[in-house]
Amino acid sequence: MTTASTTQKHSRTTSEDIGQPIPVNGGVRDWIALGLLMFPVLLVAVDNTALTFALPAIARSLDPSGVQLLWIVDSYALVLAGLLVAMGSLGDRIGRRRLLLIGTTGFAAVSAATAFAPSAEWLIAGRAALGLFGAMLMPSTLSLIRNIFPNPGRRRLAVAVWAAGFSGGAALGPIFGGWLVEEFWWGAILLVAMPIMLPLLAFGPSFIPESRDPRPGRVDPPSILLSLLTMVPVVYGIKELATEGTGVQPLAIIAFGAAMGFLFVRRQQRLESPLLDMSLFRNRVFSTAITANVLALFSFNGFILFLAQHLQLLEGMSPSASGTAMIPALTATVTAGLLVVPLVRKVRPGFVVAGGLSLSAAGYSVVAFGDHSAGPALLLGALLLLALGVGAAETISNDLILGAVPPEKSGAAAAISETGYEVGSLLGTAVLGSILTASYQRHLMLPDAVTHASPADSADRARETLAGAMELAGTLPAPLSESLAAAARAAFDSGVHVTAAIALVLMAGAAALAAVVLRKVPKAK
Repeated sequence: MTTASTTQKHSRTTSEDIGQPIPVNGGVRDWIALGLLMFPVLLVAVDNTALTFALPAIARSLDPSGVQLLWIVDSYALVLAGLLVAMGSLGDRIGRRRLLLIGTTGFAAVSAATAFAPSAEWLIAGRAALGLFGAMLMPSTLSLIRNIFPNPGRRRLAVAVWAAGFSGGAALGPIFGGWLVEEFWWGAILLVAMPIMLPLLAFGPSFIPESRDPRPGRVDPPSILLSLLTMVPVVYGIKELATEGTGVQPLAIIAFGAAMGFLFVRRQQRLESPLLDMSLFRNRVFSTAITANVLALFSFNGFILFLAQHLQLLEGMSPSASGTAMIPALTATVTAGLLVVPLVRKVRPGFVVAGGLSLSAAGYSVVAFGDHSAGPALLLGALLLLALGVGAAETISNDLILGAVPPEKSGAAAAISETGYEVGSLLGTAVLGSILTASYQRHLMLPDAVTHASPADSADRARETLAGAMELAGTLPAPLSESLAAAARAAFDSGVHVTAAIALVLMAGAAALAAVVLRKVPKAK
């Protein structure tokens, strides 16, 4: 069963069957193939968050501006999200295993080159190239899993492992990244991609069967271009709006991206074989589940962005110690994702999704109204709530996404779901990160004594980023150092309160939307 039509016939996972017992028998070869497919899943997921914990070290090494620091994180997710649907379509045509191996080779090679980046511009370009090859990996893995496991029960277990690997990898990233930064240097996070990918390259051709669509539609390059011209300007405009304030230029950039998005949608509606089937979004269950997926990742990645800086720069924790402090969140994400599967036999899936989003809202309420100066326990407790909410909401929302569409549309639904993962990650760092940076810059009041005692370029870096302020504080005598550190902490915390309040409103609204729209989805039997 290697054709796309056969895969689609057997690939539908619905809310009616996710609570059924899982058969444990099956060929050892299939599970070896699944194990090999988990290497790129874990790597892409880890890469999404690992570099966040290296940002202070990157800031000291490459001296990027505040906007460049955000682009170092966002360029990867931006290109990845923009090309996921296109690469999924390409895999249908040239073979999903072939595309997976091409992406694996390119990802490892570019990672090695980017690990030794001599400048912020080089690192941003390298991260964008990693996004290109990363986009070849994710659609291929899920499509191949469906082909390897045609039996619904065994496939359900395999897809659950895939989802747990993605969620767990996202939480593992800071732990792994923190240890590598402390023991080696920030580039080690990128360099480690080479040994991780070797098992897949060595054994993948032998254990992973090839599959492709025998009757794929025609590739439409203008649609690919329009999708990129939509995402890049919108995200860049949001960054500029947050850091520079309201102005003609950022608004014009956002308007351009929105116009390209309109043209993209119109083109998809006219094409016989669209890059993205827009009719799927007319299904309220499908579109609401996608929204839940995006916002769950939005909240999680936005939180990780400022938590990494808080633990290292304000609490004085080492990268490995701050990563280790997040182990409970890693465990909670995976555990929650597995526990909600039998839960939907007793509770309607829509209420489980709403409950997960409510936990995320509760986590952000702790941050928005809590006292951050009392130590890291408050923020780590909030992260635990977020992790539980993300694990629960993602697992069931993905099931609803696949169950809400006809079997022949399940491949397109999966591609959109994976794009939602990346869009949520991207927006979490871009939107919340930009707002946090802007709030810090606007609220930082450098003491006059610090300004007079510091070189002009050092003072400017202190005004741009928290890392710059703490680096300057380390060079000043005790009274001035303490004064600058206090001012930087106050400015950073004010930004955290603002971003947490915004995320709280979004999460609460999403939870209410899920409870209302998804309330009639039946329990699993």
